[in-house]
Formats: sequence, C-alpha cells, structure tokens
Amino acid sequence: MARSKVRRPRAAFGRGTGVPHPVDVHVGKRIRMRRLLLGMNQDGLAKAIGLTFQQVQKYERGANRISASRLADVAKVLDVPIAFFFSGLPAPDDVLSVEDRQWQDWTEEPETIELVRFYHAIPHDGVRQQLRDLVKEIAGASTGPRKTGEEAPHLRQPRAPRRTRGR
Repeated sequence: MARSKVRRPRAAFGRGTGVPHPVDVHVGKRIRMRRLLLGMNQDGLAKAIGLTFQQVQKYERGANRISASRLADVAKVLDVPIAFFFSGLPAPDDVLSVEDRQWQDWTEEPETIELVRFYHAIPHDGVRQQLRDLVKEIAGASTGPRKTGEEAPHLRQPRAPRRTRGR
C-alpha cells in the first residue's frame, strides 16, 4: 500500500522562513522597552544574564526565541513579572489601522522611551504638570490653526484594535 504524502501549507513566519514569529517580536520589543525605561544598555542586560550583547539584540528583534528560563532571568533583572512581556499582545485576527500603527511605532522609539524615563525622574508633580502643558502648547502650535477645542490628529489616543474574521 502506497503512502500518500500530506503537504503542509508553507508557514508565513517561524523557523526556516527568515521571518520571526510575531509573538517573539512582541516579547523582544517589550524587553527592549523595559531595558530602555531603566536606562540600561544591551551590554548591561547581557552581562546580568550571562550572554553577549549580540544575543540580547537577537532577542529584542525577535530573530532568536527566548526560552522560558531565560525570560525569567530577564524579568528578574528588569524587575517585572514574566507576564509583562506578553502584555498588549494582539490576537492573531487583530488589525491595526494606519493611525494606530503609527501611534504604536512612536511609543516604541528610543527617544519616546527616553523622554518618558526622564519625565518620571522629575520629582515634583507641579513641574511635571508644567512640562506637560508646555509640550501640549508646542505640539499644538506646530500643527497649525484648528477649531477651538479640536485636538491635533497625532495627539489622539489610539483606539482598540478591530477584530476581523477570516484574516
């Protein structure tokens, strides 16, 4: 009796495709974000967990998967629960709008993370409020005139991702 070969559909990502799995990319971005919020460089994290900075780079890009035990080590060094790395993980059928994708990209930029870190280092609530007011004023002035009470499009909070079926 001849065996029939079952052909599996070709994977869009993962091992052998050259495209990292979206979960690995998400976990890597969360590692990077937390590391930057703490003001730590890749070499510092690498030394704390017994790796090279190149390996940390690969984890942060999602190019290499991080084992559960290594993720626990990273969580300990970065002082977060393991669940932190999976927070905000979109469901496979979530689709982000262009505007929401842009917002997400901005929040992942090193300069944004650095600005947040420095902002929270300001010890006085009043000074932080003055800084927020100043930044809002500058951002509003740079986008040109608008109707009273209208917010600049780039200052809007992102909406929750839309769930679609069949994608």
